[in-house]
Amino acid sequence: MDNRLQEFEKGHEAFQKIKFNQSKDRFKRLVDEGQNPKALFIGCSDSRVMPAMITGSKPGDLFIVRNIGNFVAPYNPNADYHATASAIEYAVSILEVSDIIVCGHSHCGAIAALFKDIQQTPENIHTIKWLELGNEAKKVGLLAYRDADKDTMLRYTERISVVYQLDNLLTYPAIKRKVEEGTIHLHGWHYDIENGHIDYYDDENYEFKALTQN
Repeated sequence: MDNRLQEFEKGHEAFQKIKFNQSKDRFKRLVDEGQNPKALFIGCSDSRVMPAMITGSKPGDLFIVRNIGNFVAPYNPNADYHATASAIEYAVSILEVSDIIVCGHSHCGAIAALFKDIQQTPENIHTIKWLELGNEAKKVGLLAYRDADKDTMLRYTERISVVYQLDNLLTYPAIKRKVEEGTIHLHGWHYDIENGHIDYYDDENYEFKALTQN
């Protein structure tokens, strides 16, 4: 084992000896009965954001999709490769989840990158293209907080980007139909890394509110 990954080897050993044994029956049941997750969680690939940890979920609870910026590309019915779209379709049409969570977070590198002049090269071509999914949020952030300090503008843009991703989810035919039927519900969250708090988007009042009262 590479010494650089030694801590992961030790962590896996501890998992096998303690956590796996504690949940052995649950894992066996998940194999026998298959997965039936409660929600699709679309989050950022940022290493500081751990969906299972911040939600207290157990194996089998969340079907998780992670990408740069927790973006959702609009529905595009061509035959290209669409990793996030494929996972969304699988969760909605095969697993039939009842809830979809789009979770942004503070100090998001993707959102910060929207406000930087990054030149496209053969080494970052896919990243630059992917960041285009945050352009609408960037425009609103610049308009609403152009006279504020940068951190305030970034925190706002992180949140407004979540709202745009929820809109993009509604371009998927199955999601739009199920939302209208009331069989699937969309949720926008923003996780604050510094204090561990999560705010949710209240679409009736068009504002983010604390998920819990603690």
